[in-house]
Parts: sequence; C-alpha cells; structure tokens
Amino acid sequence: MSRLTTEERNALPDSAFALPGRRYPIHDAAHARDALARASEMLHRGELTRDEYDTVHRKAEAVLHHEGP
Repeated sequence: MSRLTTEERNALPDSAFALPGRRYPIHDAAHARDALARASEMLHRGELTRDEYDTVHRKAEAVLHHEGP
C-alpha cells in the first residue's frame, strides 16, 4: 500500500475516513484492509474502544465489498 502524502490526505473528504478526526482512511481497498489491521492492533492495545473498532470494521468492510476482491 502506498502512503498518503499530506496533500493527498487533506484532499480526501471526511467521508473517506472511518472515524471522526479524519482517522483511518478507507478511500480504497488497500487502505480499508490496512484500517482493519491497524484497528485490530489498536483495540488489543487498549487504544481504541470496541465501538470505534466496530465502526472501522463496518465501514472498511463496506468499502471492500463495494470494490470487490
């Protein structure tokens, strides 16, 4: 997965992120998969609530199912 530059990240609409504060970009399948992995890691570290994790999971899965395999 390619990293987003600050300019690319700033150009994304708020709807391209799973959580408020423009956290967890999910604008494409690669970033949605990464968001799932990072959210799981943060949940297990205690740095993400279960509700936040569930939101990331739901939104990332929607992107993945919309774009196909």
